Amino acid sequence: MGCFFICSPKFLFFYLLIVQSFVSETISFEDNKPTAYEVLMDFNFPAGLLPAGVTGYDLDPITGEFSAFLNGTCTFTLQRTYKLRYKNTIRGYISNGKLARLEGISVKFLFFWVNVVEVSRNGDELEFSVGIAGAGFPMDSFEDSPQCECKLICNDQKVRKIREIPFVSA
Repeated sequence: MGCFFICSPKFLFFYLLIVQSFVSETISFEDNKPTAYEVLMDFNFPAGLLPAGVTGYDLDPITGEFSAFLNGTCTFTLQRTYKLRYKNTIRGYISNGKLARLEGISVKFLFFWVNVVEVSRNGDELEFSVGIAGAGFPMDSFEDSPQCECKLICNDQKVRKIREIPFVSA
């Protein structure tokens, strides 16, 4: 009687059915994982705080440690004044209305890039802190995720002509 019950075709069929059901549930759970943009909204931030093209993220629900991943460095201009740069990995700690100990986001100030260390929500404003200084922006400035600026490669095609400079002779 040693292997009869465990080795029977009926047992094997039910075993495979149960395993397949478990694997299907695991896969569907992974498919239902919220996006990085949805995670931001769960913590009362607008989705546009992250640029378009986030490829994935990690979130530790206990510590609030949060990382978002991009295909590369992303630069864009905010309100036609501030130039922001996101590295390919952005890290920090997220809680309700606060992103602290940020790494991977910087803003151009005059001729220098300065690290953004914290973003907090204050009513309908987002306050960006670089440590000794900060700036506030209306939340509606971040309704849509900004597109990264195109440098030499746009839509997977190299830009052939950047600018034509006419030849001037004297």
